[in-house]
Amino acid sequence: MKAASVPVYCIDSYPDGHGQGEFYAQRLETLIASFAGIDKAHTHDFYMLLYIRQGSGTHTIDFVTYPVQPGYLFFLAPGQMHSWELSPDSTGYLLFFEAGFYLHTYPSSRLHEYPFFQPLRSHLVDLSAQEPPFPALLDQLMREAESGFDNRLEVLRGCLFVLLELAARHANHEEASAGGTLRQAQQVREFEALLEQHFRTEKTVQYYAQRLSLTPNHLNALCRQQRGHTASDLIQRRVLVEAQRLLVHAEQPVKQLAAELGFQDASYFGRFFRKRTGMTPEQFRANR
Repeated sequence: MKAASVPVYCIDSYPDGHGQGEFYAQRLETLIASFAGIDKAHTHDFYMLLYIRQGSGTHTIDFVTYPVQPGYLFFLAPGQMHSWELSPDSTGYLLFFEAGFYLHTYPSSRLHEYPFFQPLRSHLVDLSAQEPPFPALLDQLMREAESGFDNRLEVLRGCLFVLLELAARHANHEEASAGGTLRQAQQVREFEALLEQHFRTEKTVQYYAQRLSLTPNHLNALCRQQRGHTASDLIQRRVLVEAQRLLVHAEQPVKQLAAELGFQDASYFGRFFRKRTGMTPEQFRANR
């Protein structure tokens, strides 16, 4: 059996950044030059923002590959795995923060509502066509991080909050183009929150529909309208992402991993995984 080989980094793993403790900021080109292997697959225990000022390539987050171009802003939540292939001329900013940095001033409920930190949502916000304040705010945040002012962490916290709120507005505006009412969009977000809590033990649309006082058909229709996938498909995708993470990170046998994901029968888990990926769990693990 292949041992887990994907490193898990904390903020203290990174060299020569600007910030303190729960917050870190660095220029992308500087970190690439000073941290060998930063482009290879890894995960971390903090939130991350990556802004591309210049360059091209690809950025893979939880086995989904996104293109890279100037003006793209990527978001990762703790536990997500990522890697990138960037052109040599790539520049930009990296911002890391632990949950406690945000929660010092702002509520946990808001942190967990940002769409780009949700496992099944897009982790890319395209700012390439946006006028300020986005680029100006990112520049200001980086200058503040590099400053020596005593109160810079408070300023950084405020700048980070504004950046996240503006990015969420942009992401939610794009979602609004899918149609539907604000109430329908909220119902889908409530479903996603429930799914994140219960996907290991509850895998039927009926369970989530009942919790939301909806019929299964209605919930499926709402999800298809808002996300382009039925509720059933979103449930399966969330389970699959977690299975892929565990196969890469964990060393336990597939049978034990299947039980952790709520599958009583390891062979059924194997069929589920193969149907979604085209390979067995063992093959997926060996290829990583």
